[in-house]
Amino acid sequence: MEQEQLQQNKMAVTPISKLIWKMGLPMIVSMVLQAVYNIVDTAFVINMSENGTEGNLALTYAFPIQLLIIAIGVGTGVGINVLLSKNLGEGNREKASRVAGNGIFLGICIYVVFLLFGIFGSRWFIAMQANGNETVVEMGTTYLTICCCLSFGAVGFTVYERFLQAAGKTGYSTIAQITGAVLNIVLDYVFIFPCGMGIAGAAWATVIGQIASLITAMLFHYIANREVDGSLRHIKPSGHLIRGIYSVGITAAIMQGLLSVMMLGMNLILGTAGADAELLQGSFGIYYKIQQFALFAAFGLSNTLISVIAFNYGMRSKKRIRQGILWGIVDSVIVAAVITLLFQCFAGPLAALFSMTDGGSTAVREVCVTSIHIASVGYIFMAFSVAVQGILQAFGQAVKPLLLSFFRLVLFVFPVAYLFTLSQDALSLVWWTFPIAEVLTAVIAVFFLLSAHKKQVAPMDSASEMKETV
Repeated sequence: MEQEQLQQNKMAVTPISKLIWKMGLPMIVSMVLQAVYNIVDTAFVINMSENGTEGNLALTYAFPIQLLIIAIGVGTGVGINVLLSKNLGEGNREKASRVAGNGIFLGICIYVVFLLFGIFGSRWFIAMQANGNETVVEMGTTYLTICCCLSFGAVGFTVYERFLQAAGKTGYSTIAQITGAVLNIVLDYVFIFPCGMGIAGAAWATVIGQIASLITAMLFHYIANREVDGSLRHIKPSGHLIRGIYSVGITAAIMQGLLSVMMLGMNLILGTAGADAELLQGSFGIYYKIQQFALFAAFGLSNTLISVIAFNYGMRSKKRIRQGILWGIVDSVIVAAVITLLFQCFAGPLAALFSMTDGGSTAVREVCVTSIHIASVGYIFMAFSVAVQGILQAFGQAVKPLLLSFFRLVLFVFPVAYLFTLSQDALSLVWWTFPIAEVLTAVIAVFFLLSAHKKQVAPMDSASEMKETV
C-alpha cells in the first residue's frame, strides 16, 4: 500500500516538465523500437542475393496489415491506459485490476481475428496490390501469413506494455521492447543469410522478437507491478468495462488503423503511375518505414500525455492539466524539430541502408532521399497534431482525435497524392502530399484544442488548484 501511494504521489506532485520526460523518454524509445522490426526486416530482405526488389515490394504490400495489428492492439491499450490511469488516480485499485483483466481477454480475441485472417486472407490481400507479379504474391503471402498467425506476441505486448505505463513503469516496457528488437536484428541476419530462409526468415525473426518482448513485459508486470493485481480472477469479461475501454480505445484503434488505410491507399494510388509504379511503391515502402522514427516518437509523447493528463484529470488538478498541455506540445515540437534536422542532414546514409544488389537500386535510393528531404518538412506540424490527439483522448474525447487522424491520413492525402501521381514529375512532387496534409491538419488541431480547454478545463472548480498551493 505504501509503495502504491508513493507511485501515485509521483504522478500527482512531480513537476510536469520533469514527469513528461521521465515517463516520455522510455516511451519514445519503446515506440521507436517498434519501427525497428519493420526497418530491419526491409534492410535485410532488400539486400538478399536474389529477389531483393521483389522482397521489398512484398514487405510493402504486407505492411498495412502489420500496421493494423499494431493499431488495434494500441487502440485497445489506449483505452486500458486511460481507465487504469484514471482509477489509479482515484485510488480504486480493485477496479483498475479488473480493467487489466479485461484487457487480457480482449488481447486474446484480437489475436484470434488475425490468426484467421492470416490463414484465409493473406494471399488475397497481397495479390490485390501486386499487379499480377506472382513472385511478389508468393513472397508477400509467406511473410504475411507467418506474421498474422503468430501475432499474439505483437498484440499481447501492446496490452502488457500499457499495464506498466499506466502505473508509471515505462522503463520496464522499454527494456521489454529492447529485448525483442535486439533479438529480431540478430535472428534476421541468421535466418536470412547463414540459414538461407529468405523472406520467411525475416517473418520468423519478427514474430520471435515480438514474443520475446511479450514474455519480458509479462514477467515485469506480474513481478514488479504492485499497483495492479495480476490475479487470473480479474480476466473475467465484463461488458461494462469493455465498453469503457473502447469508449476511448475504439477511437484510438481507428486513428492508428488509418495508418494502415493510408499505406494501402498509397500503394494502390502509386500503382497507377505507369512505368514508375513499382519504383514509387518500393520507395514509398522504404520511406514510410524510415519515417516511423518521427511518427512513433510523436506517438510516444502523445501516449505519455494520455497517462499524465488523464491521471491529473481524475484528480481535478486544473493547474497540472494546463502544464501538461503546454509542456506536452512544446516537447513534441522539440523532438520533431531534432528529427527533422537529422533527416535533412542524413537522408543519404539512411537511404543507403537499403542499397540493393540488383538493378534499380540507385533509382530507389535517389527517390528515397528526395522523399525524406521533402516529407520531413511537415514533421513539426505532425508532432503538434499528434500531441493534441493525445490531449483530447486524455479528456475522454473520441470524435475529434479521430477526425484529426482522418484529415492527416486520408482526406488531405489521397486526392493530393493522386493529382501529383498524374504529373510528369511524380517521382518528386508526390512527396509534397505529406507536408501539405500535416499543415492543414495542424490548423484544425489548434481550434480543437482551444475548444477542449474552454469546455473541459477552464470551467473546473478551482478548489483543487487552491489546495495545491497551500
